[in-house]
Amino acid sequence: MAKTRARSRKTAPRRATKPAAPRRARPPLAGVRVIDLTRVLAGPFCAMSLGDMGAEVIKIEEPGKGDDTRGWPPFVHGEATYFLSVNRNKKSLTLNMKTPEGQEILRRLLASADVVLENFRPGTMERLGFGYAALRRANPRLVYCSISGFGESGPEAHRPGYDLIVQGESGVMDITGFPDGPPVKVGNSIGDLVAGMAAAQGITLALLSREKTGKGQKVEIGMLDVMASLLTYQAGLYWNAGGRPARRGNEHPSIVPYEVFKAKDVYLTLGVANNSLWDRTCRALDREDLIRDPRFDTEANRVTNRKVLVPLLNEILGARPACWGSTPTRS
Repeated sequence: MAKTRARSRKTAPRRATKPAAPRRARPPLAGVRVIDLTRVLAGPFCAMSLGDMGAEVIKIEEPGKGDDTRGWPPFVHGEATYFLSVNRNKKSLTLNMKTPEGQEILRRLLASADVVLENFRPGTMERLGFGYAALRRANPRLVYCSISGFGESGPEAHRPGYDLIVQGESGVMDITGFPDGPPVKVGNSIGDLVAGMAAAQGITLALLSREKTGKGQKVEIGMLDVMASLLTYQAGLYWNAGGRPARRGNEHPSIVPYEVFKAKDVYLTLGVANNSLWDRTCRALDREDLIRDPRFDTEANRVTNRKVLVPLLNEILGARPACWGSTPTRS
């Protein structure tokens, strides 16, 4: 009887493998198609935000001209920096929406769209045959967002919406500036930008609702509505406390110190919103005596004695450079 002997096999050493790179998560709006019919700022800013979140954005522009902001200086390599600042992450085509051919192309695009965004004057899209009622029949899952200056109903609906006008009528300009000066607009186009942010929020909420109901809906954004909502505690002062909001320069009505001060070399901002920060501020300024000063020892007392405290802090800060007491760092 033959015997067999097992052969020993040498096992080849295993090659070390690198851990697999983590897969990048899909952007939250990946797979969502947006047809962007807007121009200038509020709508394009909204559409860009959706593109930043992964949506496919197709921007429709007027033939021969394009978005108005393409012609606004300054320019870099022939492109308007204003236009570039709010139109990244988009595809683009020109389309005459008033011709039968252009309208047919737009209908085909809208048939596969998840979102359509427009900021024409109210009634324009209906006259062209692209109002919400018509598009909803063809695509019940469509989220339709309209941005206007003063909403789509009421006596002001027909008016065009410009950021400067909305800033003024909302009351925001009336509380911006110094007490002895005229109303001042906010440094950027805040009416357009917050309307665009509100539109992006409304669209994403409508998409979330669609996941539950299977149906799209219309989102209406009025620039004046959004700007009025920013008044918050200023409106509360008027409606609930009988006060009238006023221009305060860099002052805050409920927090002191919370404004611009002049150091020896530059201007700086100092915001002290609670007693713990007041304690740390006084220690940093080598003025621990102010911590327990009864004029300044609570948030309310600091507001009451604003006219004493602010000049005192300007005197203290004005005697030293802004970097005084900080630890220098090297890059």
